[in-house]
Amino acid sequence: MKRIINEMKLRLIARGENESVCRAIISAFVAELNPTVEELCDIRCAVSEAVTNCVVHAYPDRGGERRDYIYISVRLYDTREVSVEISDRGVGIENVELARQPSYTTGEASERCGMGFLVMESFTDAMTVKSKPGRGTTVLLKKILKP
Repeated sequence: MKRIINEMKLRLIARGENESVCRAIISAFVAELNPTVEELCDIRCAVSEAVTNCVVHAYPDRGGERRDYIYISVRLYDTREVSVEISDRGVGIENVELARQPSYTTGEASERCGMGFLVMESFTDAMTVKSKPGRGTTVLLKKILKP
């Protein structure tokens, strides 16, 4: 049975400027497991995309007001698994399966390519998305590091 060896929680205002902060903090935290450069880049890319999606989609037209938060929980396991949960309490997703389809976007096609979930999935070993309209969205990313 896997055991948590370290855990961290963050709460940040949903502002674009905080995307790089999340990436840096999570990278530093995961460094405890001595990941390869490629593994660390994978985690950084997936986290960056998840946080950006919160900023852009969870709280549309509000511009990162003080009450618009991104919640992040990171767990490191003795099995060298990294678990990153990123959630918001925003507008939620009406149809998660549709939203996971490549090229699906709620924004203007010229502004968004609709590849967010595909990007997150391609850089992790597992990804789950849970959402309720009007209640928010949670994305759970898992990455298993090499021995």
